[in-house]
Amino acid sequence: QALSEIEGMEGRGGNVQEMKIRPLTKRRVDVHGFCNPSGFQRSPYLSARGNFANIFQGSTEEGYKAYHADKYDEDKNPNGIINFGTSENKLCFDLMSKRLTQADMNLMDPPLLQYPDWKGHLFLREEVARFLTYYCKAPAPLKAENVIVLNGCGSLFSALATVLCDPGEAVLIATPFYGGITQSVFLYGNVKLVYVYLDSKITGTCTRPFQLTVEKLEKALQDAREEGVTVRALILLNPQNPLGDIYSLSELRDYLEFAKRHELHVIVDEIYMLSVFDESATFHSVLGMDRLPDPQRTHVMWGITKDFAVSGIRFGTLYTENQDVANAVASLCYFHGVCGPVQHKVAQLLRDRDWINQVYLRANHARLKAAHTYVTDELKTLGVPFLNRNAGFFVWIDFRKYLKTGTFEEELLLWKRFLDNKVLLSCGKAFECSEPGWFRIIFADKTHRLQLGMQRIRKVLEEREQEMLAEEKEQPCQSDQDGKADSTDEVIFVSRHQEPTCAGSSSLGDLIGLLQHQMRSSDWLQKNTAEQFA
Repeated sequence: QALSEIEGMEGRGGNVQEMKIRPLTKRRVDVHGFCNPSGFQRSPYLSARGNFANIFQGSTEEGYKAYHADKYDEDKNPNGIINFGTSENKLCFDLMSKRLTQADMNLMDPPLLQYPDWKGHLFLREEVARFLTYYCKAPAPLKAENVIVLNGCGSLFSALATVLCDPGEAVLIATPFYGGITQSVFLYGNVKLVYVYLDSKITGTCTRPFQLTVEKLEKALQDAREEGVTVRALILLNPQNPLGDIYSLSELRDYLEFAKRHELHVIVDEIYMLSVFDESATFHSVLGMDRLPDPQRTHVMWGITKDFAVSGIRFGTLYTENQDVANAVASLCYFHGVCGPVQHKVAQLLRDRDWINQVYLRANHARLKAAHTYVTDELKTLGVPFLNRNAGFFVWIDFRKYLKTGTFEEELLLWKRFLDNKVLLSCGKAFECSEPGWFRIIFADKTHRLQLGMQRIRKVLEEREQEMLAEEKEQPCQSDQDGKADSTDEVIFVSRHQEPTCAGSSSLGDLIGLLQHQMRSSDWLQKNTAEQFA
C-alpha cells in the first residue's frame, strides 16, 4: 500500500507525509513503525521501491549512525558514545585475532579465487555439516548436500522469505524480536510479519514473562486469516533475542507440531547456540531432535558472527532437507556469496575442535558470565527489574517506572536522553514490544566501557527520578499509580528461564534487590530530610 502511494506521487512533487496510507491492522507490519517520513521529499532519481528503502529507518538505525559518527575511544574520544545497542561480542578479540592469523589460515589456492558452487565450496559445507552434527547433538550425521552458505543470517532471512512467500504474504513471529528481521524479509521480498504479541504478565506458578505458547500462536494465525492474510511460515529465535530465553525440548516440539498442523514452514535461527554461558542452562537444537514433525518444512540457520565474536565476517549457513528450498536459496547465493579465502578460514576454524572446546568456549563463556554479572548487579543496585537469562549478549530491562504516562513516545524520549548522555541502548519499540518501557542492553563488552556506560545510565535514571518526584509534588492529588504500572508487580529480577516462577524460589540476591528498589522508589527520604527534622 505504501509503495503504491509513493508511486502515485510521481510528478506531483508531494511530501510523503501527505500520503493517505490505509492503516494496517494491529498484527501486520506497520510501516509507521520503521519509517521516518518526516520532511522527506520523493526523489525523482529513485523508483517507488527505492524511495521506500530511502525512508526505511527507525531508532535503531538513527542510534547506529550517531554512534559511528561519535564512537567512544578511551584515548582519542573519551566523551564519545558507548554502544550498548548493537549485539556484538567485544570480549574475545584477542583469541580470535590470534587464531585467524595462524599459518593454516593463509591459503590462496586457485579454486579459492574462482567462482564456487553457489551453495558454497564443498569442503566448507562438509565441515559445517560435521560441526553442526557435533554441537547440535544430531542423532545422525548431517549431510553436506543440505548445507547452503551465505554472507550472513540477514541474507538468509531475505532469501528464505523470497522463496517461501509471494509478495504480500506473511510470516508469523513472536514479539519482542530482533528488529532487523523486518528489514530482511520486507525490503527485498515484500513479505510482511504477523506479530504474536507477548507480554510480561505472569499468569501462573510455572509461567514466565513474555512466554510463547501454542495458544498465542493459534490466535495470531487465526486473526491473520480472518483478515485475509496468507501466512506461510513461522520464525523461531532460539536462544531468543532480545529476551535471552532458551526453549525447552517440549516447547520446541509443540511449536513444530503447531506448524505442521497448519502446513507452515519453520525458520529456526540458532545464531546464539554456543553463547549459553551458564551451566545451569541447557540449549536444545532443532537439529538434535530425534524426529522432526515436518522435516521438509523445517529450516535451521546458524552463523559465526555471534558465537565466534566476528560480526565483521559475514558468514551464515542454512541447513534444510528440502532440496527444492535449498536449490531456490542457492540461486540467490549469486548475490549473497562468501568469498573463497573467507570460506577457507571458516572451514579451518570450524574443524579446530580442540581449540574451540579447550580454549575459546571456556574463555568466552567465563567472560560473558562475568560481564553479565557486573551489569545485572548494577541493575539490582539501581532497583531496576530485568529478565535474568543465561544466553546471548543482552539483558531485557524494565524501565517502565521511569515513564510517567507509559507511552511509546515517552520511551523514545528516554532512549534519546540516554543517547544525549552518550550511551546507546535499544528501546522496546525497535523489537515491536507491546509494552512501552522495556529496553535491551548489550553487556558483552570490556570492563572499563561497562563501568562508564553504567555510570551514564545511572545519571540519566537518577535525574529522571528527581524530575518525577518534583512533578508529583506539583500534583499531590494524583496517585503514584496513575498511568503507569509498578514493574515489580510482574517482574522482580526473574530467575533463570527453566525454573518455575514461584514465590519460594526467590534467591537472597533477588530479595535484597527488591528491598533496594523499594527504598529507592520511596519518596520518604526526600520528604523527611535532616534539615526538616532540625
